[in-house]
Amino acid sequence: MISRDDTLPITKQCRLLDLSRSGFYYNPKPVSAKDLELMRQIDEIHLAFPFYGSRKIRDELLARKHNVGRDRVRRLMRRMGIEALYVKPRLSLPHPEHVKYPYLLRGLEINRANQVWTADITYIPMAKGFCYLVAIMDWASRMVLSWRLSNTMDSAFCVDALEEAIAKYGCPEIFNTDQGSQFTAETFTEALSSRGIAISMDGKGRWMDNVFIERLWKSVKYEDIYLRAYNSMAETKKGLAAYFTFYNEKRWHQNFDRKTPVIVYFNSLSQKQAAA
Repeated sequence: MISRDDTLPITKQCRLLDLSRSGFYYNPKPVSAKDLELMRQIDEIHLAFPFYGSRKIRDELLARKHNVGRDRVRRLMRRMGIEALYVKPRLSLPHPEHVKYPYLLRGLEINRANQVWTADITYIPMAKGFCYLVAIMDWASRMVLSWRLSNTMDSAFCVDALEEAIAKYGCPEIFNTDQGSQFTAETFTEALSSRGIAISMDGKGRWMDNVFIERLWKSVKYEDIYLRAYNSMAETKKGLAAYFTFYNEKRWHQNFDRKTPVIVYFNSLSQKQAAA
């Protein structure tokens, strides 16, 4: 996205894209095979025990015969963008210069499509390397509206997923996320506010709001990612495209009386249009 040949200075390009200049010039070191294996194991443990912090994950790794210290586990967890899921202050830290938005879902009955959308990011292990996945989900139907893969944790791929979801399904009334820097970035919030979409962000004590999309991540990984062990982002993208079609159109949800997310989503839209 940033070009050295552009007429705009690198400093201004970074500022417009909400990237640090030091991050642009930084040449990352490749992740070692040992760290990749540890990250794969950490991801499995986090899915099985989302309330485990770095200390308990370290203990579980030791039980699996991995000689690793807590500092290393904590560093890898930060790189993966995961942390223990339980009630605590400031569950997800926003960028200090980004605007914080109030939580709008308190006491709200969410029962129709496009009333509330939500988004989250997860770590995706591959046979050689890793990437990040963002998904936009309709809260009422659990339908995955769009998704994107990226090898960096910036806001650009989140904005791309948002723009695709809006182009396909229109605008929601409310968009709810945590306070992660990708979602508090001006490029992301502007894409919402410019369309009149109310912005809601989880605050203290709202950790349960992540449970719906955490269940999606568990399904994605146990039913696809771990089984396939994709070699590259291209393979992962192709595989996830097939999986999300299955998830939306074929996978029955017990919470919805064995209906698929697609059925729940479009039935809700039809009822809303009939009521109007």
